[in-house]
Amino acid sequence: MSSEQVSIRTSNAFSNGDPLSIGSYDTKGFFDEMFTASGQPRPGVEFLVDRLESLPLGELQRRQRAADHELLNMGITFNVYGHAAGTEKIWPFDLIPRVLLEKEWRYVEAGLKQRIRALNMFIDDMYHDQRIIRDKVLPEYMIATSKGYLKQLQGMNPSRGIWCHITGTDLVRGDDGQIYVLEDNLRCPSGVSYVIENREVMKRTFPQLFEGHNILPVETYPEQLLKMLQYVAPASSRDPNVVVLTPGIYNSAYFEHCFLAQQMGVELVQGSDLVVSDGYVCMRTTRGLKRVDVIYRRIDDDFLDPDVLRPDSTLGVRGLMDVYRAGKVALVNAPGTGVADDKAVYAYVPKMIQYYLSEEMILPNVPTYMCADDQDRKYVLEHIHELVIKPANESGGYGIMLGPRATKDQHEKYRQLIESNPRNYVAQPMLALSTVPTLCGDSLEGRHVDLRPYILYGEDIYIVPGGLTRVALVKGSLVVNSSQGGGSKDTWVLRDEN
Repeated sequence: MSSEQVSIRTSNAFSNGDPLSIGSYDTKGFFDEMFTASGQPRPGVEFLVDRLESLPLGELQRRQRAADHELLNMGITFNVYGHAAGTEKIWPFDLIPRVLLEKEWRYVEAGLKQRIRALNMFIDDMYHDQRIIRDKVLPEYMIATSKGYLKQLQGMNPSRGIWCHITGTDLVRGDDGQIYVLEDNLRCPSGVSYVIENREVMKRTFPQLFEGHNILPVETYPEQLLKMLQYVAPASSRDPNVVVLTPGIYNSAYFEHCFLAQQMGVELVQGSDLVVSDGYVCMRTTRGLKRVDVIYRRIDDDFLDPDVLRPDSTLGVRGLMDVYRAGKVALVNAPGTGVADDKAVYAYVPKMIQYYLSEEMILPNVPTYMCADDQDRKYVLEHIHELVIKPANESGGYGIMLGPRATKDQHEKYRQLIESNPRNYVAQPMLALSTVPTLCGDSLEGRHVDLRPYILYGEDIYIVPGGLTRVALVKGSLVVNSSQGGGSKDTWVLRDEN
C-alpha cells in the first residue's frame, strides 16, 4: 500500500482566530483508525475531522496543555519501575480520541464474552478433572510447567463458580482491518481507572467534540465493579463488606487502587490491616475487628499468604488461603487464574472455545508458534529475524524481541534462550498495528495503538464500552506500555442512531 496524504482543510468554526494549521497527515501505508487509504474520513468520524479542521491556529495545542494541566491537578499518575524506581509520572494522554462504531463494538463485545466464558471453564477444569488434557486437546506439559498453575488450589470451588472476575484483554487491528486478540490478562489487570479519567479530562477540556453525538458512557464501571464484587460474596454475607487490597504506594498502579476504592466507597487496605480471626478475615479498625467478605486483591498470587505461598511475603495475610478454601471470603480475581494468563496457553484458546462451548471463535488470535513444539521451534529459529519473540509469563512489554528491528547479536541471544527453555517462548508475526492521528508538536502524526477492554464476570458479563486505547508515543514504536514511552487516548464507542 502506498503512503497517502490526508490534507487537513482549514476553516474557522469555533472562533475568529487564525485557521488550524497542522500540515498534512500521512497514513504511511498503515491501516488508520480515522482515515481511509484514499485520505477520506472513515464513516462515522466525519464530524470529528470537521471539528478538528475548524480549530484556529494553536487551539489544539492549547487544549492539549490544558488537558495535561488537568491531569496534574487531578493527581492522575503512575509509578515507574527499573532505573527510575519510585518515580511518579503524570499519565501521558493525547487529546485526539480513538473512535469505534457501535456495530463493530458489538462484534468485539460478543467475541470477548465468548472468550471469557471459555477461559473460565478452562481454569475450573484445570483445578478439577482436567478433561481437556485427558481428551488430548491440550498437552499435559503445558500445565505441569505452568508458572501460573497453583497445585494448592486443586479441587477449589470459588464462589458462584467464577475464577476470572476481571479481565483486561489486549486487542490489535492488523493492516487487513481485522481485530485480533493479542493476549489475555486475568490476574490483576490494571488501567481501567485511566479509561474513566481520560473521559473526564476530555469533557473538561474539549466539550465541543461531544456536542450532538451519543457516545457510550464509561463512568458506570465502578458501580458495575462493586455490583460484581458483592455478587460473588460468600452466601452467608447479607451485607458484604468489600475491600481493595493494595501492595502499597510504590506499586505502579497505586493511583488506580485508590481511585477504585474511593469510587466504590470501600476501604483501601494493605496486608497489615487484615488478620484472620475465628476463621474469618477481619479488618483492623479503631472500633475493633470488622469482618471482610470480599477482597479485590491487587497483589500477585505468590504474595497472598505466607503460610501457603511465598513464606517471605509481607504483602498478604497469614492464614488467608484457609479462610478462602472454607468459602468464608471471596478473592477477586481468584488465585490460580494465572494458569490461563500464559502466552503459551493463549495459543490453545481457539480449541478451548470449540471444546467447552462447541462454537467457532469470533475474535481470532494472532497466529502463534509454540517454541515447545519441535516443528514450530525449528521454524522460529530459522525465521527469528522476521518474528516477534515473547516470553510466556512476562507482562508490561518486557522480554519481547521484535525480530525485524533487532540486531544479529539479539537474534543469537534469543535463539539460545529458546533452545534452553522452549516452553517459555512463543513467536508471532510482526503485525503492522493500526494508527490513530496523534498530536506531535504542531502536526498530527500517526502513532500505533492497541485496545484493552475490561470485562467483569459476575451475575452476567459486563464490558466497559471501548476500554483503554494505549498509544506508542515514540515515533515508529510498537510498544504501547506507559512504562516504556506509551500513553493513552479516550476511546469512543459511537452509538448507532438508526
